[in-house]
Amino acid sequence: MITVTLLGTGGTQPLPDRALASLALSVGGGTVLLDCGEGTQTALRRWGVSAYRITHVLLTHYHGDHILGLPGLLQTLSSLGRTAPLTVVGPAGMDAVAGPMAALAGPLPFAVHWREAGTEPFGAGPLTVTPLPLEHRVPCCGYALHLPRAGRFDTARALAAGVPVSLWGRLQAGEAVDGFTPDQVLGPPRRGLTVVYATDTRPCAAVEEAARGADLLCMDATYPDDADLDKAKLYGHATCRETGALAARAGVRRLWLTHYSAAVTDLEPGLAAARRAYPDAVAGTDGLRLELDFDKEE
Repeated sequence: MITVTLLGTGGTQPLPDRALASLALSVGGGTVLLDCGEGTQTALRRWGVSAYRITHVLLTHYHGDHILGLPGLLQTLSSLGRTAPLTVVGPAGMDAVAGPMAALAGPLPFAVHWREAGTEPFGAGPLTVTPLPLEHRVPCCGYALHLPRAGRFDTARALAAGVPVSLWGRLQAGEAVDGFTPDQVLGPPRRGLTVVYATDTRPCAAVEEAARGADLLCMDATYPDDADLDKAKLYGHATCRETGALAARAGVRRLWLTHYSAAVTDLEPGLAAARRAYPDAVAGTDGLRLELDFDKEE
């Protein structure tokens, strides 16, 4: 199961009820934080997400509304007595950002591993994270986070292979033990869970492909109306209609709109525009939470 909590849905400047960009994915006792805009620490506390359990921070890019909450978060983790390392991942240009962030945070009792995302998938606890290039004014990447699901345990195969019953649980969890391997007792992998986070960006092929059939797409919807389409193209953002259309083409199971312009105080017009293409679109709001579980099987 993955618990997704939308911590901040604003772009450029926070509003009283809207923190800047941030999303938390919690699974297996750990949390991956996507972006860390101003207000993220308050949102973590307000919406019941443990800062202490954050293992990775994935930054889409280095504009202030996506990263200026990070030094304070590092200081808080220090005050909580954290000793486990923290991994911070972002697009090209990480070296220029890591130094100032570390200087603002001050000495820390834990290591921070600053890494550029590249193009290859990497692990974050039980999740497989795949960076994807976005179309913004600066280097920017989205992330597809996948929780795999092992094949069904085959009791007949386990018995035929002479696997002791005491080892079944560990093999089912993917562990090789006492000369036995999971492939001896498991069927083909089953459908896992996928969440795609893509902001700030124009609609693009990389997002559409990564989001194909995803359980949740949380995507830039800066402008509610196509009257601002020229502005969206200029600044590297999407209109709500465009985001809804991409979600429909990709066949996503759920769509959350996020990263609204500070000028947007009424979400309904943009939501209506998105729903013309994707009827089940949801206007993301701070604190919105969803628990994703594997498909039930007969």
